[in-house]
Amino acid sequence: MKKLLLTLTSTIFVALSSQAVADSSLPSIIDYQSSHHPTVAQNGMVVTRQYLASRVGRDILQKGGNAVDATIASGFALAVVLPVAGNIGGGGFMLVHDAESGETVAIDYREKAPANAHKDMYLDSDGNVDRQKARFSYLSVGVPGTVAGFELAHKKYGKLPWKDLVEPAIRLAEDGFVMNWDLASKLERRRTHLSQAEATKQVFYKSDGSTYKLGERFTQPDLAWSLKQIQQHGAKAFYQGEVGEKLVAAMEKHGGIITQQDLMSYQPSIREVIRGRYRDHDIVAMPLPSSGGVHIVQMLNVLEHFPLAELGSNTAKTIHLMAESMKYAYADRSKHLGDSDFYDVPVEWLTSKEYGSKIAKKISLDKVTPSTDIQPGVPSASESPETTQISVVDQWGNAVSNTYTLNYSFGTGLVADGTGILLNNEMDDFSAKPGTPNGYGLIGGEANAIEPNKRPLSSMTPVMVFKDGKLKLVTGSPGGSRIITAVLQIISNVIDHDMNIASATHTPRFHHQWLPDVLFVEKELNQDTVDLLETMGYKVKRSSTIGATQSIQIEDYIYGAADPRRPNAEATGY
Repeated sequence: MKKLLLTLTSTIFVALSSQAVADSSLPSIIDYQSSHHPTVAQNGMVVTRQYLASRVGRDILQKGGNAVDATIASGFALAVVLPVAGNIGGGGFMLVHDAESGETVAIDYREKAPANAHKDMYLDSDGNVDRQKARFSYLSVGVPGTVAGFELAHKKYGKLPWKDLVEPAIRLAEDGFVMNWDLASKLERRRTHLSQAEATKQVFYKSDGSTYKLGERFTQPDLAWSLKQIQQHGAKAFYQGEVGEKLVAAMEKHGGIITQQDLMSYQPSIREVIRGRYRDHDIVAMPLPSSGGVHIVQMLNVLEHFPLAELGSNTAKTIHLMAESMKYAYADRSKHLGDSDFYDVPVEWLTSKEYGSKIAKKISLDKVTPSTDIQPGVPSASESPETTQISVVDQWGNAVSNTYTLNYSFGTGLVADGTGILLNNEMDDFSAKPGTPNGYGLIGGEANAIEPNKRPLSSMTPVMVFKDGKLKLVTGSPGGSRIITAVLQIISNVIDHDMNIASATHTPRFHHQWLPDVLFVEKELNQDTVDLLETMGYKVKRSSTIGATQSIQIEDYIYGAADPRRPNAEATGY
């Protein structure tokens, strides 16, 4: 048996098995990786935002499961222990790398608009967007894709039986887990929102309406029932069986428009990945309806024209160059991007070296370009803050980068009666009215307008990086519109600045999305640097945390880094 390599943390390390944590009388355990040393393993690594889910995935690897098996098991577990983002009522994107064939594929299980959706469904009598209806009503729910996506991945790549992958989530829902500080505090802060619907209130609060306290055991019997149905009948339970029937009944009762036919018609898609090249590294990313893959490649094509390594990490000039590239990308996002099954998106042009060079020539090392002076590019005639990331590498070299979401924290805040399943509000990711910002301040156009059966544009950006044909980096992040820029900075920190994955993760981040014309920076960024940026002409605003990347770096060993920007995240391997 190969030697077990223990997690490296800062000054104190507590080693507990997942069973010990689940049964512990301690209030909670928050396993921050506060040093810049990554977690190290020889055989396999799982990185998620919640330690119980990470350990579920690790256990699956130890039982002989592969990266896809571990991702699915962790994904179902996150639906139980991280209800702000983990889900079976949402959707997402999965990159799968098959080490034996060398193939990397994209599985798109993004939600779809119901068949009865239409372009003006969220506009009031004055033609303005009704934000409550678009974000927090049964009308804001897209047809969920998570269960179908997981089943497709399992049928194509899985190794262990499906029932073994769902079982840990059932145990966590049925037997419960110890309430940690992060979830307890979120439930307290969101009490008003999550108590508006009786079904949601019954799931997340006690019978007297009080909040679960730190250290108390939290069970979810209705969710356990739903998971058992999925374990026994697979995706059919959700899309044609009893779970789906309850979801449709909730829609009919509360004014939603998802029908049984919408569920039965849902199909995930296998798509060709987006590819790029940056300083001798091959970038493989999620294609549309992810905007992230297109714009990661686009921004890297711009940045390769500048000596970022010489300028240094997080210096004013490096931040300036990256912010300028971000502005051009987000301007293009506002016009050109949407579901490529419905709209002819000029992907080849947007990701071309020629277009990257054209943008680079517009960028000055010393001068800020106002966002008002940047417009979406014109091709030639020939052409969520709450989301969660799972990164896995197994003993055979297979890898998964999976990002999935409910959109906002706890999605709509609505649970389908009797299922324990929180419902997404992904319909807000469409352009409810072209030119009007969505909940993340993103501007969209006709390409992302609401249409029946269409998938909304997403910022979710699972990415893999290769060098000389060998996998080097697996990463992704939550963070709504900030996902793309967080992932960009991880890639640059590793390639340009030669950081290990923990240092790349800990480095303070920044974000610019064209409109509003504001450079957001994390509070830890050096004040002298901020002063220089303001002198250059940037409107700088100190921000809360940007993203929460979950990453794996492969060198002599497998190195994992869970982002300390979110409590309870963990990289765990064996």
